[in-house]
Amino acid sequence: MVYRDKGHYAAKHPGETRIDEQIAALIRDSSENQAITCSDAVAIASATGKTILEVGVNLDLLEIRITLCQLGLFGFSRDKRAIQPAESVDRDLKKVIEANLQEGRLSCEGIWKIAGQLNLPRMVVSEACEALKIKIKPCQLGAF
Repeated sequence: MVYRDKGHYAAKHPGETRIDEQIAALIRDSSENQAITCSDAVAIASATGKTILEVGVNLDLLEIRITLCQLGLFGFSRDKRAIQPAESVDRDLKKVIEANLQEGRLSCEGIWKIAGQLNLPRMVVSEACEALKIKIKPCQLGAF
């Protein structure tokens, strides 16, 4: 959701969607000023054995915003990303990105996978996608 939707994240989910109290307790412990970092949210998924998306749903239900996206896409300031398009994209990286596209997009999870396979920082892969004009979607936490 974009900045103007701040405080209305729960509306993305059906009314019967309920908070998981195990996840919620860890979110409350890890959040500050109604915000939590992407890496802290992912750590909660790991600690609870829940999916990253389940944590994201609970963040929405608790109206907690996500900051410091690990791909550099959002949460760094109101209008800015942490990444810029790469000046150039390695041919092998481009091939791997293109091989993982789904409907012309690369998912957050796909970027994590590629970064792990090629031993690259996730933001390097994001910057390559920006240079190639490839949309990154969906977010594992459900932010976009």
